[in-house]
Amino acid sequence: MFRTHEKLGLLLGFIGVVMFAGTLPATRLGVAGLDPLFLTAARATIAGITGALVLLFTRRALPTPRKLTELFAAGFCTILMFPLFIAVAMMTVPAAHGGVVFGILPLATAAAAAILAHERPSAGFWIASVAGAALVLAFILRRSGFEAVSAGDLFLLGAVAAGACGYTLSGKLTAQMPGWEVISWGVAIFLPLAAIATYALWPATFANTPASAFAGLAYVGFVSQYLSFFVFNAAMAMGGVARVGQMLLLQPFVIVALAWPVNGERIEFETLLFAAAVVATVLIGQRMRVKR
Repeated sequence: MFRTHEKLGLLLGFIGVVMFAGTLPATRLGVAGLDPLFLTAARATIAGITGALVLLFTRRALPTPRKLTELFAAGFCTILMFPLFIAVAMMTVPAAHGGVVFGILPLATAAAAAILAHERPSAGFWIASVAGAALVLAFILRRSGFEAVSAGDLFLLGAVAAGACGYTLSGKLTAQMPGWEVISWGVAIFLPLAAIATYALWPATFANTPASAFAGLAYVGFVSQYLSFFVFNAAMAMGGVARVGQMLLLQPFVIVALAWPVNGERIEFETLLFAAAVVATVLIGQRMRVKR
């Protein structure tokens, strides 16, 4: 019975990774017809309405002022800065390219935990982190012809930093309240600001906006910003945080695979090679000791 429960957790974990991985391809669809600022505000509004309805339906008590402050800090990273950086980056950078850069997100999150959660990674961990970052930088420079790093790459790196800090802050909160409640309160807190921004940025017309852009908005609003957290948190509860968390290593490959049918991007061997190398450094880094 226990093994079946664990296998179900791993299955849900894989589904959660696929849902997360769809963020870059869906965002690229969205910015093809919508302003990135509007896309960011609208996705937060969609997620905020969904989260608020869930909280009202479940009659959850209002968190303490201290928790609300921590929720705001986590949401500032994951609900505001992370989606905004992605949206701007996807205007000029292919989704598969972003998938390779996102390969260092697990290591970046662990590094953020060392700063924000007072964890103490070993020297081996930092060596693996530097190696992973160097691979991503080499990939970026190679794709740019060893010229100046593009603005899209800088925004992708900004998204990695924002995501790492946001996931760390959210992780600290999940020790005090259920994961689904953390994301629900996070998006609900930002709902008023997101709704005002959505109204202010509302386009004069949607006449020339393709249906695929609306599909991308719907995905990042309902799935990327909200539902994916439900699935992945449930997976970790069933299969264990460590084992299910390892499945995030599949994300770069899933992003590259999704970019082909969703965005029409050709899968290049070099991209897969760099993705595999980055994932290898993450695997090595996760085996290194981290004191808490």
